[in-house]
Amino acid sequence: MIVFTILSAALAVAGLAYLVYALLRPERF
Repeated sequence: MIVFTILSAALAVAGLAYLVYALLRPERF
């Protein structure tokens, strides 16, 4: 389903962004 694809893609991008943020700001992890 298109909605599921968009949702999973948004979730993947959010997770990736959080991972990068955590790596850049280890003191806030």
